[in-house]
Amino acid sequence: MSWRERERLFYWGSALAIVPALAFLPAFVALVFHPAIPHATVYAAFLFPILAIAEFFGVFKLVRGCVARPFDLLTFLSFGALFVLLVIATYTGVFLAALAQRM
Repeated sequence: MSWRERERLFYWGSALAIVPALAFLPAFVALVFHPAIPHATVYAAFLFPILAIAEFFGVFKLVRGCVARPFDLLTFLSFGALFVLLVIATYTGVFLAALAQRM
């Protein structure tokens, strides 16, 4: 795999993985937990599958960039993006548990 292909995998993968992960918690609170707009469940029914699909393809692209040889800067950045994604998933789980406990 060439440097340009791995660079493209990193750029698309990090954007497709991190942006939906950051958008999930506010969207869940606004559309499911405290619906503030009319037809929030309809919007949630369309938004959450789109977020899940984007997240899947982003993680898939990041993993493809991580396992490519040799280990260089792009591999390190892909691992870093996956670590950031792990931190986002952790705080999302903690906040969802706190919201569920308040109910």
